[in-house]
Amino acid sequence: MIFTQYYLDCLSQASYLIGDETSGRAVVVDPRRDIAEYVSDAAAAGLTIELVIETHFHADFLSGHLELAAATGAEIAYSSVAKTEFEIRELADGERIELGDVVLEIRHTPGHTPESISIVVWDHANNDQPHAVLTGDTLFIGDVGRPDLLSSIGVTREELADQLYDSLHNQLMTLPDATRVYPAHGAGSACGKNLSTDTSSTIGEQRISNYALLAENKQVFFDLVTEGQPPAPSYFLYNAVLNRKDRSVLDESAVPAALGFEAFDQLVADGAMIIDGRDPEEFAHGHVAGSINVGLNGRYAEFAGSVIPDDVDIVLVVNDGFELEAKNRLARIGFDRVVGYLQFPTMVMADNPDRVVRASRLTAPEFDARRNDINGLQLVDIRNPGEIEHGTIPGASTIPVGQLPARLNELDPTAPTVVYCAGGYRSSVAASVLRQAGFDDVSDIIGGYGAWNEVQPASA
Repeated sequence: MIFTQYYLDCLSQASYLIGDETSGRAVVVDPRRDIAEYVSDAAAAGLTIELVIETHFHADFLSGHLELAAATGAEIAYSSVAKTEFEIRELADGERIELGDVVLEIRHTPGHTPESISIVVWDHANNDQPHAVLTGDTLFIGDVGRPDLLSSIGVTREELADQLYDSLHNQLMTLPDATRVYPAHGAGSACGKNLSTDTSSTIGEQRISNYALLAENKQVFFDLVTEGQPPAPSYFLYNAVLNRKDRSVLDESAVPAALGFEAFDQLVADGAMIIDGRDPEEFAHGHVAGSINVGLNGRYAEFAGSVIPDDVDIVLVVNDGFELEAKNRLARIGFDRVVGYLQFPTMVMADNPDRVVRASRLTAPEFDARRNDINGLQLVDIRNPGEIEHGTIPGASTIPVGQLPARLNELDPTAPTVVYCAGGYRSSVAASVLRQAGFDDVSDIIGGYGAWNEVQPASA
């Protein structure tokens, strides 16, 4: 058996290539949209990708099933209860897919979504025990898939939680303890609240350590898995719907158009939004007025999708050589309306100083020294509820960064405003959103709550 896990840190997303080296037949499970790595690795191993299996309709990224099908001729497969605009192979509960000596067994495991499946992997068909199970978003390492993401489109979280409990105990926990567990996501994903940084485990390890599996009944399980979930980024519903559709495929080799400042300026005047992918420090030293700062060195697509509408044109500002990466990472969440990038941004800003603004950033000691002298200070904590439980700066309003665009009316655009997160990445995103929305005086705290907490005097 050839078994490869591909882990994408910026989306905390895992996908898999599974093949039988004797027969040369292979499948890819839960692929991301830029598929070149799967195709290259399969060719190098002498494998033919015959099938693309999706464990469910993902909400946090746009899957690459259509891209892989177009590139390889592979069939696309979902659970038999899934409904799509494109042709699929419908997988029944208990169905076995023989790649040769390697066999995959499909198990319907609804709960995170109604169509969720898990895939039991047998490296040899005659073995007494399976090698592994790909659990999609049903079972994570340290957590389980949240059952509340579909509650807004006709399925209640109570119904999904009931199904999830049964799927976990009747389908997955019946597997031998030695079975390896390979989920679709890890720490940082908004698909759960307690995901481990480990990218694999075993059924036995999860049986004794996963808090959700230790719940004594369904009501306790429901209370545990729904409490303290992070807000779902605004693009999740867009992706969950788009993954069902017959859409255009991504050309991951196509670099967006290079734009001079005049053309760039006209696109912005016509409604395009500027995403500046440089680091917060570089952005603070000077950026084109109206830019939203989402650094490429962080969870770029996730936070861009959280604060940028899905129906607008996008122009990019990035350091030279990162234009294609920025476009493709946005494409991973279906944000395909990248109409170009600003060519030679440093030179353009030097030549147009009247269009360049600096961003105010405060160190934690600077903030502490000045906060009592700022009349009408508006302090905003843009972390998630689970983070705020461990402490916040006194006097702060709490608005998670992904909810900020929809909750601007809760804030005073004329008040001096300071925003902070855990470390300083998200706060630069949030501060730039506020400036772009017309807030007059906005700063963020370098190092965030962690830096502020470190400089507080120890309690007596």
